[in-house]
Amino acid sequence: MDRNRFAELNRIDCSEHTEKKNGLTYLSWAWAWTEFKKAFPESYYTIYETSDNIPYFTDGKTCWVKTGVTLVDGDFSLEHIEYLPIMDFKNKSIPFENVTSMDMNKTIQRSLTKAIARHGLGGYIYAGEDLPEESPEEKANREQREAEELNDLRVKIDTEIKTRTKEFDKEKKIEFAKSVIFPCIGSGNYKTCDDRAKLKKLLNALTAAA
Repeated sequence: MDRNRFAELNRIDCSEHTEKKNGLTYLSWAWAWTEFKKAFPESYYTIYETSDNIPYFTDGKTCWVKTGVTLVDGDFSLEHIEYLPIMDFKNKSIPFENVTSMDMNKTIQRSLTKAIARHGLGGYIYAGEDLPEESPEEKANREQREAEELNDLRVKIDTEIKTRTKEFDKEKKIEFAKSVIFPCIGSGNYKTCDDRAKLKKLLNALTAAA
């Protein structure tokens, strides 16, 4: 039976490596490429250029980039190509005369990430889904891992806070919560927080200040 490479990549959870800007979700280019190469080490990408070796194209009014990601797995090879306009922070095309090298570089990275997504990695992000497809067993295992990680984070945070505040009176504990805990998780009660990213931020803040 032929290997379903798309399904393998599509099952990878990218949720902790994304960020939202202006209503759109972006996946980290560096992380996506690293995961893609780990799965298929011989793969490579191409940044297409004009005949004058310029890495973007223009109609005289706006600009766009063209990138390709080629998945190589033994004798199997498949390239997916992505075209992406060079846009500003409002996701509007930047006029040709205003395009900078930074705009071009950021667009190339985004374009390559989307080309990788065409192979399956993070594709669900662009489809507007919240999580990749997973079997009931995979879902149960993921939820168990997440629950264990949450519990481990809370235990470590609890230990750090008790150590840091053991000599504090009530007023100092309240001030500590306001100055250290609240900025990290948006609340003074970390025990009710289920956001792993915020808890990791709090733990890092506690250990860095130790």
